Amino acid sequence: MSLLIDSIGELFTADDEGTIHYDAAIVIEDGRIAWVGHRLNRPAADEYFDADNKAMIPGFVDSHAHLVFAGDRSGEFAARMAGEPYTGGGIRTTVTATRAARDDRLRETCARLTAEMLRQGTTTVEIKSGYGLTVEDEARSLRIAGEFTTETTYLGAHTVPEGADGALMDADEYTALAAGPMLEACAPHAKWADVFCERGAFDGDQARAVLTASAAAGLGLRVHANQLTAGPGVRLAVELGAASADHCTHLTDSDVDDLANGGTVATLLPGAEFSTRSPYPDARRLLDAGARVALATDCNPGSSYTSSMAFCIALAVREMRMTPAEALEAATAAGADALRRTDIGRIEVGARADLVLLDAPSHVHLAYRPGTPLIDTVFRAGTAVS
Repeated sequence: MSLLIDSIGELFTADDEGTIHYDAAIVIEDGRIAWVGHRLNRPAADEYFDADNKAMIPGFVDSHAHLVFAGDRSGEFAARMAGEPYTGGGIRTTVTATRAARDDRLRETCARLTAEMLRQGTTTVEIKSGYGLTVEDEARSLRIAGEFTTETTYLGAHTVPEGADGALMDADEYTALAAGPMLEACAPHAKWADVFCERGAFDGDQARAVLTASAAAGLGLRVHANQLTAGPGVRLAVELGAASADHCTHLTDSDVDDLANGGTVATLLPGAEFSTRSPYPDARRLLDAGARVALATDCNPGSSYTSSMAFCIALAVREMRMTPAEALEAATAAGADALRRTDIGRIEVGARADLVLLDAPSHVHLAYRPGTPLIDTVFRAGTAVS
């Protein structure tokens, strides 16, 4: 069966040319886009949907999220709002709660958040492990994540956990575990591997050990890089050919050059800066240098508990000097690039028909009307799901 979506007032394609069509239509066949153009030239189709002159965009691609967890860290958030600085140490609080949780509880949380994202226009989400930090709990987290997405990421090197005696494990010993037995157990359930390369987490040598072992195991690479300080994360990500370096808050000129000249996407996570009262990444600097920039929510219970890509777009426009069009492309096509996907994030012939109809005349309203529920209808693979 084919579906004609007619009378689209503004169609933001996020294709390579940055095309915006007006008075447009789309034909979908077998879950993919078969035709795009002016509505006066629309072909016939089996079924009809009237977009009522509203704007349509690609489904959001959220390429960085931590959704398999238990517990609540609202108290930590309140403390930060009262002036306590963010250090990343609260991750261990979630680790304790996650280890103690039953599978069905973790599954319920993941289901709730992915459904919440879908209602807000996110049709593809990447989900990381990283709150188990034992061989069994990391593998369990990835198995659960795999029930909700194909974009699963092994993040055993999230932070150094406490051992059985309550003291922190030796960082090098834990690195060997994460690059060895833990990776072996998790690789069958993961597409990607990630490392938090940061002061207080894993240094450059430790991050390299986990990433090179992960690449040898057949996993694609991602890096939590340069969130709290300038460090080796971005350089390492580009050197190893990682798909994405995420956060990129504190960058040297060399880091910017590396991102501009390499094949690694700079994925910015403004929800984390909002929630930690930290400086925002300088998206304008990266874009003007020629780097590919994506946006993602970093949805997690500690530093960015938002599932709203529209909120992140508004922050990127207001706080990071992106135009509304740049921010929307970053949340769609560039997010797909950060997952090395060509079938999502764009409205073009052959792409999967993941589409969002806005209750607005233009994509600009995503930033122009922050906090307003603007999602009218969400299509996943050509089927209206929300």
